[in-house]
Amino acid sequence: MIENAETLVKQISHGIYVIGVGKGERQNAFTAAWVMQVSFDPLLLAISINPGHYSYRLLQESGVCSVNVLGQQHYAIAEHFGRSAPDKMKGFEWQAASTGAPVLAESLAYFDCEVSHYADAGDHKIAVCKVVSAAAMLNQGRPMLYNQTGDMDGSSELYG
Repeated sequence: MIENAETLVKQISHGIYVIGVGKGERQNAFTAAWVMQVSFDPLLLAISINPGHYSYRLLQESGVCSVNVLGQQHYAIAEHFGRSAPDKMKGFEWQAASTGAPVLAESLAYFDCEVSHYADAGDHKIAVCKVVSAAAMLNQGRPMLYNQTGDMDGSSELYG
């Protein structure tokens, strides 16, 4: 057992994102902190996702997603999409990316992605995604970092 694992892991810098997934009318979004670039050519991002969640099934069906970068001013958005709820996307402005994935209009930037492949990662799956387009959305703000969210995700209870 690692003493204070929840505190130590938050020292690994990574941002907070809303991942938009969907197939046709069925769309969803979830908050993710485990996203990273894994290749320059082609530009690939890796996203960690719980395979028990509805969003994972939508991602598998559609094969596309958006990675929306949240700013430090978006704590409430991160908290909202970190919960399971019906009609979670209602009340937010969404645009369709070229792949059809939903893009959060309030994000600092977004990456429109196609899933390349999956890998097992403990209690999560890693979706390795090829970036097909990307753009800046808001021209202000700094990206939110995971260590700025406190225990919003309840992860302190998950370390054994």
